[in-house]
Amino acid sequence: MKKLILLLSTLFLIIACNSKSDQIDKVADYYAAFNDSDYEQLKNHIADSISIVEGDYIMPFTHETFYEQFKWDSIFKPTYKVVALEQLNNQVLAKVEVHSLRFDFLKNNPLTCQHKISFEAGKITKFETLDCIDADWAIWEKERDSLVVWIDKRHPELDGFINDLSMNGAIKYLKAIDLYKNR
Repeated sequence: MKKLILLLSTLFLIIACNSKSDQIDKVADYYAAFNDSDYEQLKNHIADSISIVEGDYIMPFTHETFYEQFKWDSIFKPTYKVVALEQLNNQVLAKVEVHSLRFDFLKNNPLTCQHKISFEAGKITKFETLDCIDADWAIWEKERDSLVVWIDKRHPELDGFINDLSMNGAIKYLKAIDLYKNR
């Protein structure tokens, strides 16, 4: 009986360790899919519904709406570098450095943030931003607000780009940045 209990305990421990290492691998693969602009691969790692939490703001997504977010993000040509991954119970803590055209304009490039990533049934269900270590939100807001005011006065056809999280909104955002830089 003792041997059976020891064998079962060892088996459960192995399964638990493999599950946790699978979660870390899934997070690494998730970011690799972003870097490869491969939504089909990325979709394999997320649940049918996923939430992104930033402060008090919670954004729920389905696969279809997350794809729209993915397309918006891709316009800014981001590159993701996973700096650290750590298992914490049924979650993964990830420290990720992101370079993008938008962050460059907002003078926060790269933007390094820590995220808590939750899982259910082996799929990612939630990304919670815990902290953006090197962010200078005052500069971010100053640059963003300067751009919005300048565009409102000189290029009203681009009005609303800042809140339009569609691919077209991102294209307008990049056009606004280009016009502002070349004024």
